[in-house]
Formats: sequence, structure tokens, C-alpha cells
Amino acid sequence: MTLSLSREKHKIAAAFGRAAKSYDSVASYQRSTGTQLLGQLTSVLNSSELTVPLHILDAGCGTGYFSHKLKNQGYHITALDLSAGMLEMAQTKAVADHYLCADIESIPLDSQTFDVVFSNLSVQWCQDLSKALSELYRVTKPGGVVVFTTLAEHSLAELSSAWHSLDGYSHVNSFLSVQQIQNSCQSWRHKLIFQKDTVYFPELIALLHSLKGIGATHLTAGRKAGLMTRQHLQQLALLYPMTEQGLPLTYHTVFGAIYRD
Repeated sequence: MTLSLSREKHKIAAAFGRAAKSYDSVASYQRSTGTQLLGQLTSVLNSSELTVPLHILDAGCGTGYFSHKLKNQGYHITALDLSAGMLEMAQTKAVADHYLCADIESIPLDSQTFDVVFSNLSVQWCQDLSKALSELYRVTKPGGVVVFTTLAEHSLAELSSAWHSLDGYSHVNSFLSVQQIQNSCQSWRHKLIFQKDTVYFPELIALLHSLKGIGATHLTAGRKAGLMTRQHLQQLALLYPMTEQGLPLTYHTVFGAIYRD
């Protein structure tokens, strides 16, 4: 399937495709948020009237880590990702029943197809969060639920501040404010939980590698063209805050549940 994507979406898909082989070795934060989201989904399902077998869409499946976990629980899984490289990696692991290379903002499926949509740290890459969530809501059956995580404003602030001190540019992605995320959910019954997560690294190279390894390089507004030199790296390391635990990198995580009426 050939997608018709904007220039920015092509860059995002390409970056994640390049990261596909190394993704699982550095995606500890993604596994943490996804595991928490899976726990919240289990609580929702335990109190719902949905009956097995459930059809679940893993929207932004990456290499299929959570598709595999959901499939092992007996669910019927469709794995969707913008990146063909990521989807190919998922397919080689046989993590799902169906695979779909598609854009969350324009899902080529009928309305009311799935009982549940699970989306871990994917919708922050969408150009319009309201449109993305509307699509996820559209493909969910009445009585079902959309559960998702995303990043909010001030995520990666330590790295952004260090870069800004060095050359006046923010070299990290920009994220929506908590209020903007709340506004995007106002059309539906929903619940949002906000959480601050800080990950520590022994050195700057490891920190930057963790972002590159998951495809989360500076892909959106605020980037500055040019390669990072050894001198840049040394200067950035001197400007980066250090704590007893190591170099901090903070994520402002939003956990959301949207109930399909």
C-alpha cells in the first residue's frame, strides 16, 4: 500500500523506519508507558460489557511489542503503523492477525470496526490531534473504548534548554499543552491522567542515542539543519544539567481513555 503523505509525515515514517532494528533495545520509556496503559485497559475491560473475542487496533504499533502482548491475551489484533519499516519488523514477529500501513489521521477502514483502540505514544506525531482522535473514535464500535498515551508540553525540556543555550535553537519536537490535549477530547466522554516521568542516562551520547534509536529525532518545528560535530557534542555536554542519578530527560506523559457512545 502506498501512502499519500505530507513532507513532515514522510520524514517521521522514514525516521522510524531507520530506527526499526534498534527500537526494542532502547524503548524502555515506551514499554513503561505502554505497560501502564495496558493495565488501565484491563481495568476498563473488567468493568465493561464487552465480550471476548475482542477486535483491537494497535494504532502506531511500532515493532509490535504490545500487539504481541494483546494477541497473547486472546484478542484479535490489527497492527497499524505509518512506517513500513516498523510494520515489517512487527510482521516478521507474527505479532498480529492483520497489518496495515496507514496514517492515524486517515484510517482506510470502515467505521465501527474495532471494540478497542490501543495507541501508545503515537498520536503526538500527528499534525492534528483532534483529527487523529476522531479517526480512532470513528473506527471504534459503540460501547468500546480508545486508550492512548501522548506527550505534553515541556517534554524533553532539559535537552531543549541545553541546545538553546548553545545555539539559540530548540532541537527537540514541540508538543501540545495539557489544555490543548484536554480541548481535543472535549467532544466525547473521556478521562485523562497526567504523569511526569524522568529517565536518567550516564552520558549525553546514551541520552541522544535513546532518542535516535526510537525515531524521536527533531522532526518538527524548531529544528536547525546541519550535522552534530564532536565540538557541538562536547559543548552540549557541558551545558546539560547533571544530577546524582545522571543526566535527566523528562517526559510529561498523558494517559487518555475515550469512551465510544
